[in-house]
Amino acid sequence: MKALVVIFLFVVVYAKHEQYEGWKSYYIGPKTQEQLQAIGSLAEEFELDVLAYANLEREGVVLVKPEYQDGFIKALEERDFAYKIHSADVKQSLEYDDIAIENRRKENLARNGRELPYDNYQELEVIEDYLRHVASRYADKATLVSGADSFEGRPIYYLKISTTNFEDTSKPVIFIDAGIHAREWISPPTVTWAIHKLLEDVTEPDLLERFDWILIPVVNPDGYKFTFTDTRFWRKTRSIDQNVTCPGVDGNRNYDFYWNTVGTSNNSCADTFAGSRPFSEIETRVVDSLLNEYLDRIALYLTMHSYGSMILYSWGHNGTLSDNAINLHIVGIAMAEEILVHSLPHFPTYLVGNAVLVIGYAASGASEDYAHSIGIPLAYTYELPGLSGGLNGFHLDPRYIEQVSRETWEGIAVGARIAGDLFVKK
Repeated sequence: MKALVVIFLFVVVYAKHEQYEGWKSYYIGPKTQEQLQAIGSLAEEFELDVLAYANLEREGVVLVKPEYQDGFIKALEERDFAYKIHSADVKQSLEYDDIAIENRRKENLARNGRELPYDNYQELEVIEDYLRHVASRYADKATLVSGADSFEGRPIYYLKISTTNFEDTSKPVIFIDAGIHAREWISPPTVTWAIHKLLEDVTEPDLLERFDWILIPVVNPDGYKFTFTDTRFWRKTRSIDQNVTCPGVDGNRNYDFYWNTVGTSNNSCADTFAGSRPFSEIETRVVDSLLNEYLDRIALYLTMHSYGSMILYSWGHNGTLSDNAINLHIVGIAMAEEILVHSLPHFPTYLVGNAVLVIGYAASGASEDYAHSIGIPLAYTYELPGLSGGLNGFHLDPRYIEQVSRETWEGIAVGARIAGDLFVKK
Protein backbone atom coordinates (compact mmCIF):
# COMPACT_ATOMS: atom_id res chain seq x y z
CA MET A 1 0.00 0.00 0.00
CA LYS A 2 2.78 2.44 0.86
CA ALA A 3 4.36 1.79 -2.54
CA LEU A 4 1.05 2.60 -4.27
CA VAL A 5 0.81 5.88 -2.37
CA VAL A 6 4.31 6.87 -3.44
CA ILE A 7 3.52 6.00 -7.08
CA PHE A 8 0.33 8.07 -6.95
CA LEU A 9 2.13 11.06 -5.49
CA PHE A 10 4.83 10.80 -8.13
CA VAL A 11 2.24 10.87 -10.91
CA VAL A 12 0.58 13.93 -9.38
CA VAL A 13 3.76 15.96 -8.96
CA TYR A 14 5.11 14.86 -12.34
CA ALA A 15 2.28 16.74 -14.01
CA LYS A 16 2.61 19.71 -11.67
CA HIS A 17 6.17 20.71 -12.60
CA GLU A 18 6.14 20.08 -16.33
CA GLN A 19 7.00 23.74 -17.03
CA TYR A 20 10.46 23.11 -15.50
CA GLU A 21 11.35 20.25 -17.85
CA GLY A 22 15.00 20.66 -18.85
CA TRP A 23 15.70 23.54 -16.45
CA LYS A 24 18.92 23.56 -14.44
CA SER A 25 20.23 25.61 -11.57
CA TYR A 26 23.83 26.64 -11.05
CA TYR A 27 26.05 27.87 -8.26
CA ILE A 28 27.98 30.93 -9.42
CA GLY A 29 30.94 32.31 -7.49
CA PRO A 30 32.16 35.79 -8.40
CA LYS A 31 35.82 36.28 -7.58
CA THR A 32 36.02 40.04 -8.17
CA GLN A 33 33.81 43.07 -7.69
CA GLU A 34 33.53 43.33 -11.46
CA GLN A 35 32.19 39.78 -11.69
CA LEU A 36 29.75 40.46 -8.87
CA GLN A 37 28.42 43.51 -10.64
CA ALA A 38 28.18 41.57 -13.92
CA ILE A 39 25.58 39.19 -12.49
CA GLY A 40 22.84 41.75 -13.05
CA SER A 41 23.58 42.05 -16.77
CA LEU A 42 23.89 38.25 -17.09
CA ALA A 43 20.52 37.89 -15.42
CA GLU A 44 18.96 40.23 -17.92
CA GLU A 45 20.65 38.70 -20.98
CA PHE A 46 19.83 35.09 -20.15
CA GLU A 47 16.57 35.65 -18.21
CA LEU A 48 18.15 34.16 -15.10
CA ASP A 49 16.04 33.66 -12.03
CA VAL A 50 18.29 34.61 -9.09
CA LEU A 51 17.26 32.42 -6.17
CA ALA A 52 20.19 33.14 -3.86
CA TYR A 53 22.34 36.24 -4.10
CA ALA A 54 26.06 35.79 -4.62
CA ASN A 55 28.79 37.89 -3.10
CA LEU A 56 32.56 37.73 -2.92
CA GLU A 57 32.42 35.37 0.07
CA ARG A 58 29.60 33.08 -1.01
CA GLU A 59 28.18 31.43 -4.10
CA GLY A 60 24.77 32.38 -5.41
CA VAL A 61 22.22 30.16 -7.14
CA VAL A 62 20.52 30.95 -10.45
CA LEU A 63 17.82 29.10 -12.34
CA VAL A 64 18.37 28.78 -16.11
CA LYS A 65 15.89 27.85 -18.83
CA PRO A 66 16.98 25.13 -21.31
CA GLU A 67 17.33 27.50 -24.28
CA TYR A 68 19.80 29.72 -22.42
CA GLN A 69 22.03 27.15 -20.75
CA ASP A 70 24.72 26.86 -23.42
CA GLY A 71 24.99 30.62 -23.86
CA PHE A 72 25.03 31.18 -20.11
CA ILE A 73 27.86 28.70 -19.54
CA LYS A 74 29.84 30.22 -22.41
CA ALA A 75 29.41 33.69 -20.91
CA LEU A 76 30.56 32.47 -17.48
CA GLU A 77 33.66 30.84 -18.94
CA GLU A 78 34.53 33.88 -21.00
CA ARG A 79 34.38 35.99 -17.85
CA ASP A 80 36.29 33.39 -15.79
CA PHE A 81 33.42 32.83 -13.34
CA ALA A 82 33.56 29.89 -10.97
CA TYR A 83 30.44 27.79 -11.38
CA LYS A 84 29.00 24.31 -10.87
CA ILE A 85 25.63 22.64 -11.19
CA HIS A 86 23.26 23.02 -8.26
CA SER A 87 20.49 20.84 -9.72
CA ALA A 88 20.90 19.07 -13.05
CA ASP A 89 17.16 18.38 -13.18
CA VAL A 90 15.06 21.02 -11.48
CA LYS A 91 11.81 19.26 -12.28
CA GLN A 92 12.98 16.03 -10.65
CA SER A 93 14.24 17.89 -7.58
CA LEU A 94 10.88 19.64 -7.16
CA GLU A 95 9.09 16.31 -7.49
CA TYR A 96 11.23 14.89 -4.70
CA ASP A 97 10.39 17.90 -2.53
CA ASP A 98 6.66 17.53 -3.20
CA ILE A 99 6.57 13.89 -2.15
CA ALA A 100 8.35 14.68 1.12
CA ILE A 101 6.06 17.64 1.79
CA GLU A 102 2.90 15.67 1.04
CA ASN A 103 3.93 12.80 3.30
CA ARG A 104 4.55 15.21 6.16
CA ARG A 105 1.27 17.02 5.47
CA LYS A 106 -0.70 13.82 5.92
CA GLU A 107 1.06 13.17 9.21
CA ASN A 108 0.07 16.62 10.44
CA LEU A 109 -3.61 16.64 9.40
CA ALA A 110 -4.78 15.89 12.94
CA ARG A 111 -3.49 19.22 14.22
CA ASN A 112 -6.47 21.14 12.78
CA GLY A 113 -4.80 24.55 12.86
CA ARG A 114 -4.04 24.47 16.57
CA GLU A 115 -0.39 23.67 16.14
CA LEU A 116 1.56 24.69 13.08
CA PRO A 117 3.99 22.19 11.58
CA TYR A 118 7.63 23.22 11.74
CA ASP A 119 8.85 20.05 10.06
CA ASN A 120 7.04 21.05 6.88
CA TYR A 121 6.28 24.13 4.82
CA GLN A 122 3.10 25.87 5.96
CA GLU A 123 0.25 26.18 3.49
CA LEU A 124 -1.83 29.34 3.45
CA GLU A 125 -4.99 27.80 4.91
CA VAL A 126 -3.02 26.26 7.79
CA ILE A 127 -1.44 29.61 8.61
CA GLU A 128 -4.81 31.35 8.52
CA ASP A 129 -6.37 28.70 10.79
CA TYR A 130 -3.52 29.16 13.22
CA LEU A 131 -3.90 32.94 13.28
CA ARG A 132 -7.62 32.63 14.02
CA HIS A 133 -6.92 30.08 16.72
CA VAL A 134 -4.31 32.12 18.63
CA ALA A 135 -6.34 35.31 18.25
CA SER A 136 -9.28 33.55 19.87
CA ARG A 137 -7.29 31.78 22.57
CA TYR A 138 -5.21 34.84 23.52
CA ALA A 139 -7.84 37.51 22.92
CA ASP A 140 -6.47 39.60 25.78
CA LYS A 141 -3.20 40.09 23.88
CA ALA A 142 -3.79 39.30 20.21
CA THR A 143 -6.03 40.92 17.63
CA LEU A 144 -6.39 39.43 14.17
CA VAL A 145 -7.02 41.98 11.43
CA SER A 146 -7.56 41.71 7.69
CA GLY A 147 -5.88 44.76 6.23
CA ALA A 148 -7.77 44.26 2.97
CA ASP A 149 -8.65 41.56 0.51
CA SER A 150 -6.01 40.62 -2.03
CA PHE A 151 -6.58 40.93 -5.76
CA GLU A 152 -8.12 37.45 -5.81
CA GLY A 153 -10.18 38.10 -2.70
CA ARG A 154 -8.08 36.52 0.04
CA PRO A 155 -7.72 38.34 3.37
CA ILE A 156 -4.31 39.84 4.02
CA TYR A 157 -4.13 38.96 7.68
CA TYR A 158 -1.91 40.52 10.29
CA LEU A 159 -1.76 40.00 14.03
CA LYS A 160 -1.40 42.83 16.54
CA ILE A 161 0.08 41.62 19.81
CA SER A 162 0.04 43.88 22.83
CA THR A 163 -0.56 43.74 26.57
CA THR A 164 -2.23 47.15 26.37
CA ASN A 165 -4.22 46.81 23.13
CA PHE A 166 -1.85 49.29 21.46
CA GLU A 167 -3.26 52.01 23.73
CA ASP A 168 0.01 52.75 25.52
CA THR A 169 1.56 54.95 22.86
CA SER A 170 4.86 55.13 24.73
CA LYS A 171 5.62 51.52 23.76
CA PRO A 172 7.80 51.06 20.66
CA VAL A 173 6.40 48.86 17.88
CA ILE A 174 8.22 45.97 16.23
CA PHE A 175 6.92 45.29 12.70
CA ILE A 176 7.74 42.04 10.85
CA ASP A 177 6.40 40.83 7.52
CA ALA A 178 7.07 37.88 5.24
CA GLY A 179 5.86 36.23 2.07
CA ILE A 180 5.85 39.24 -0.26
CA HIS A 181 7.83 37.03 -2.66
CA ALA A 182 5.47 34.12 -3.03
CA ARG A 183 7.97 31.31 -3.56
CA GLU A 184 10.04 32.04 -0.45
CA TRP A 185 8.36 29.40 1.68
CA ILE A 186 10.84 29.56 4.56
CA SER A 187 9.90 33.17 5.38
CA PRO A 188 6.33 32.76 6.82
CA PRO A 189 7.39 30.17 9.45
CA THR A 190 9.82 32.68 10.97
CA VAL A 191 6.90 35.05 11.57
CA THR A 192 4.49 32.39 12.86
CA TRP A 193 7.26 31.22 15.19
CA ALA A 194 7.59 34.78 16.52
CA ILE A 195 3.84 34.70 17.21
CA HIS A 196 4.30 31.36 18.98
CA LYS A 197 7.05 32.83 21.18
CA LEU A 198 5.05 35.93 22.03
CA LEU A 199 1.81 34.12 22.90
CA GLU A 200 2.23 30.38 23.43
CA ASP A 201 5.78 29.82 24.66
CA VAL A 202 6.61 33.03 26.45
CA THR A 203 10.15 32.54 27.65
CA GLU A 204 11.04 36.23 27.25
CA PRO A 205 8.15 38.18 28.75
CA ASP A 206 10.02 41.47 28.52
CA LEU A 207 9.50 41.44 24.76
CA LEU A 208 5.75 41.35 25.28
CA GLU A 209 5.66 43.86 28.11
CA ARG A 210 8.04 46.33 26.53
CA PHE A 211 6.86 46.32 22.90
CA ASP A 212 3.77 46.17 20.75
CA TRP A 213 4.06 43.87 17.72
CA ILE A 214 2.63 43.83 14.20
CA LEU A 215 3.21 40.56 12.37
CA ILE A 216 2.19 39.68 8.79
CA PRO A 217 3.11 36.07 7.95
CA VAL A 218 2.01 36.25 4.29
CA VAL A 219 1.83 39.66 2.62
CA ASN A 220 1.11 38.09 -0.77
CA PRO A 221 -1.49 35.34 -0.20
CA ASP A 222 -2.49 35.01 -3.87
CA GLY A 223 1.05 34.38 -5.03
CA TYR A 224 1.83 32.15 -2.06
CA LYS A 225 -1.18 29.95 -2.80
CA PHE A 226 -0.23 29.82 -6.48
CA THR A 227 3.22 28.43 -5.67
CA PHE A 228 1.61 25.47 -3.90
CA THR A 229 -0.97 24.74 -6.59
CA ASP A 230 0.61 25.77 -9.90
CA THR A 231 4.02 27.39 -10.42
CA ARG A 232 6.58 26.70 -7.70
CA PHE A 233 8.91 29.60 -8.57
CA TRP A 234 6.22 32.25 -8.87
CA ARG A 235 7.47 35.42 -7.22
CA LYS A 236 4.94 38.17 -7.87
CA THR A 237 1.40 39.08 -6.90
CA ARG A 238 -1.45 37.79 -9.11
CA SER A 239 -3.12 41.02 -10.19
CA ILE A 240 -4.07 41.48 -13.83
CA ASP A 241 -4.48 45.26 -13.80
CA GLN A 242 -1.24 45.66 -15.74
CA ASN A 243 -1.47 42.71 -18.14
CA VAL A 244 -3.95 39.85 -18.33
CA THR A 245 -1.47 37.59 -20.12
CA CYS A 246 1.35 38.18 -17.60
CA PRO A 247 -0.19 38.65 -14.17
CA GLY A 248 1.44 40.17 -11.15
CA VAL A 249 3.94 42.70 -9.85
CA ASP A 250 7.10 42.23 -7.82
CA GLY A 251 5.86 43.55 -4.50
CA ASN A 252 9.39 44.30 -3.34
CA ARG A 253 9.88 46.67 -6.26
CA ASN A 254 6.50 48.37 -5.82
CA TYR A 255 7.19 50.68 -2.87
CA ASP A 256 7.48 54.41 -3.38
CA PHE A 257 11.23 54.73 -2.99
CA TYR A 258 13.05 55.66 -6.21
CA TRP A 259 10.37 53.53 -7.80
CA ASN A 260 11.28 51.80 -11.08
CA THR A 261 14.68 53.46 -11.42
CA VAL A 262 17.11 50.55 -10.99
CA GLY A 263 16.98 46.77 -10.66
CA THR A 264 13.44 46.61 -12.04
CA SER A 265 11.73 45.85 -15.32
CA ASN A 266 9.05 47.59 -17.37
CA ASN A 267 8.14 44.23 -18.88
CA SER A 268 5.03 42.97 -17.12
CA CYS A 269 6.12 39.37 -17.78
CA ALA A 270 9.41 39.85 -15.88
CA ASP A 271 9.83 38.70 -12.29
CA THR A 272 11.08 42.16 -11.31
CA PHE A 273 8.22 44.10 -12.92
CA ALA A 274 7.70 47.14 -10.70
CA GLY A 275 4.07 47.76 -11.68
CA SER A 276 2.45 50.68 -13.44
CA ARG A 277 2.92 53.01 -10.47
CA PRO A 278 4.12 52.94 -6.85
CA PHE A 279 1.75 51.01 -4.61
CA SER A 280 -0.24 49.67 -7.53
CA GLU A 281 -0.73 46.48 -5.49
CA ILE A 282 -3.16 46.14 -2.61
CA GLU A 283 -0.59 43.97 -0.83
CA THR A 284 2.01 46.74 -0.65
CA ARG A 285 -0.67 49.31 0.21
CA VAL A 286 -1.61 47.28 3.30
CA VAL A 287 1.99 47.36 4.53
CA ASP A 288 2.31 51.04 3.68
CA SER A 289 -0.85 51.87 5.59
CA LEU A 290 0.44 50.15 8.73
CA LEU A 291 3.89 51.67 8.46
CA ASN A 292 2.39 55.14 8.31
CA GLU A 293 -0.28 54.52 10.95
CA TYR A 294 2.36 53.61 13.54
CA LEU A 295 5.25 55.57 12.07
CA ASP A 296 6.07 57.53 15.20
CA ARG A 297 6.30 54.33 17.25
CA ILE A 298 8.01 51.77 14.98
CA ALA A 299 11.51 51.11 16.29
CA LEU A 300 12.34 48.14 14.10
CA TYR A 301 11.06 46.89 10.74
CA LEU A 302 12.06 43.46 9.42
CA THR A 303 11.03 41.89 6.13
CA MET A 304 11.78 38.18 5.74
CA HIS A 305 13.10 36.81 2.44
CA SER A 306 15.22 33.93 1.14
CA TYR A 307 17.80 32.72 0.38
CA GLY A 308 21.30 33.84 1.34
CA SER A 309 21.93 34.17 5.11
CA MET A 310 22.22 37.95 4.99
CA ILE A 311 20.93 40.94 6.91
CA LEU A 312 20.76 43.89 4.52
CA TYR A 313 20.06 47.57 5.07
CA SER A 314 19.74 50.86 3.17
CA TRP A 315 20.25 52.28 0.75
CA GLY A 316 19.54 49.55 -1.73
CA HIS A 317 19.03 51.74 -4.78
CA ASN A 318 22.56 53.12 -5.00
CA GLY A 319 24.78 51.69 -2.24
CA THR A 320 25.16 54.90 -0.28
CA LEU A 321 24.76 54.87 3.49
CA SER A 322 21.97 56.48 5.44
CA ASP A 323 22.50 58.93 8.28
CA ASN A 324 21.74 56.07 10.69
CA ALA A 325 24.20 53.65 9.08
CA ILE A 326 26.27 53.15 12.23
CA ASN A 327 23.28 52.00 14.26
CA LEU A 328 21.98 49.95 11.35
CA HIS A 329 25.26 48.10 11.21
CA ILE A 330 25.65 47.69 14.97
CA VAL A 331 22.15 46.24 15.39
CA GLY A 332 22.51 44.10 12.27
CA ILE A 333 25.75 42.61 13.58
CA ALA A 334 24.17 41.96 16.99
CA MET A 335 21.30 40.06 15.39
CA ALA A 336 23.68 38.04 13.20
CA GLU A 337 25.96 37.17 16.11
CA GLU A 338 23.05 35.94 18.20
CA ILE A 339 21.80 33.80 15.31
CA LEU A 340 25.29 32.30 15.00
CA VAL A 341 25.21 31.24 18.65
CA HIS A 342 22.06 29.21 18.00
CA SER A 343 22.81 28.07 14.44
CA LEU A 344 23.97 24.68 13.18
CA PRO A 345 27.65 24.26 12.34
CA HIS A 346 26.99 23.66 8.65
CA PHE A 347 24.72 26.69 8.23
CA PRO A 348 26.37 29.74 6.60
CA THR A 349 27.29 32.65 8.84
CA TYR A 350 25.09 35.69 8.23
CA LEU A 351 26.62 38.54 6.28
CA VAL A 352 25.60 42.04 7.36
CA GLY A 353 25.81 45.24 5.39
CA ASN A 354 24.47 47.69 2.86
CA ALA A 355 22.39 45.77 0.32
CA VAL A 356 24.28 46.94 -2.76
CA LEU A 357 27.71 46.49 -1.22
CA VAL A 358 26.88 42.93 -0.14
CA ILE A 359 25.09 41.57 -3.20
CA GLY A 360 26.71 43.78 -5.83
CA TYR A 361 23.76 45.37 -7.57
CA ALA A 362 21.02 47.84 -6.82
CA ALA A 363 17.24 47.61 -6.71
CA SER A 364 14.68 50.32 -6.12
CA GLY A 365 11.23 50.17 -4.59
CA ALA A 366 12.11 47.73 -1.80
CA SER A 367 10.19 47.75 1.46
CA GLU A 368 13.10 48.14 3.87
CA ASP A 369 14.35 51.17 1.94
CA TYR A 370 10.88 52.68 1.88
CA ALA A 371 10.37 52.07 5.60
CA HIS A 372 13.72 53.69 6.38
CA SER A 373 13.03 56.60 4.04
CA ILE A 374 9.82 57.57 5.83
CA GLY A 375 11.56 57.65 9.21
CA ILE A 376 11.81 54.14 10.67
CA PRO A 377 15.30 54.18 12.19
CA LEU A 378 16.12 50.47 11.86
CA ALA A 379 14.84 48.60 8.80
CA TYR A 380 16.29 45.36 7.42
CA THR A 381 15.81 42.64 4.87
CA TYR A 382 16.60 39.18 6.20
CA GLU A 383 17.74 36.69 3.55
CA LEU A 384 17.17 33.43 5.40
CA PRO A 385 19.28 30.25 5.05
CA GLY A 386 18.27 27.74 2.44
CA LEU A 387 18.63 25.71 -0.73
CA SER A 388 19.71 22.12 -1.21
CA GLY A 389 21.97 20.65 -3.85
CA GLY A 390 22.05 17.46 -5.88
CA LEU A 391 19.13 15.21 -6.75
CA ASN A 392 17.44 14.95 -3.36
CA GLY A 393 15.36 18.09 -3.51
CA PHE A 394 15.69 21.71 -4.48
CA HIS A 395 14.87 23.80 -1.43
CA LEU A 396 15.89 23.81 2.20
CA ASP A 397 15.02 20.41 3.64
CA PRO A 398 11.82 20.78 5.70
CA ARG A 399 13.56 19.22 8.70
CA TYR A 400 15.44 22.52 9.08
CA ILE A 401 12.38 24.80 9.16
CA GLU A 402 12.14 24.78 12.95
CA GLN A 403 15.87 25.36 13.28
CA VAL A 404 15.73 28.41 11.01
CA SER A 405 12.65 29.71 12.84
CA ARG A 406 14.28 29.26 16.26
CA GLU A 407 17.57 30.91 15.40
CA THR A 408 15.84 33.76 13.55
CA TRP A 409 13.73 34.46 16.62
CA GLU A 410 16.89 34.78 18.71
CA GLY A 411 18.15 37.42 16.30
CA ILE A 412 14.79 39.22 16.36
CA ALA A 413 14.79 39.27 20.17
CA VAL A 414 18.23 40.86 20.35
CA GLY A 415 17.37 43.33 17.62
CA ALA A 416 14.14 44.35 19.33
CA ARG A 417 15.85 45.01 22.66
CA ILE A 418 18.60 47.15 21.16
CA ALA A 419 16.08 48.96 18.96
CA GLY A 420 14.06 49.72 22.08
CA ASP A 421 17.16 51.11 23.82
CA LEU A 422 17.92 53.35 20.83
CA PHE A 423 14.36 54.40 20.14
CA VAL A 424 13.34 58.01 20.55
CA LYS A 425 9.69 58.68 19.78
CA LYS A 426 9.32 61.19 16.97
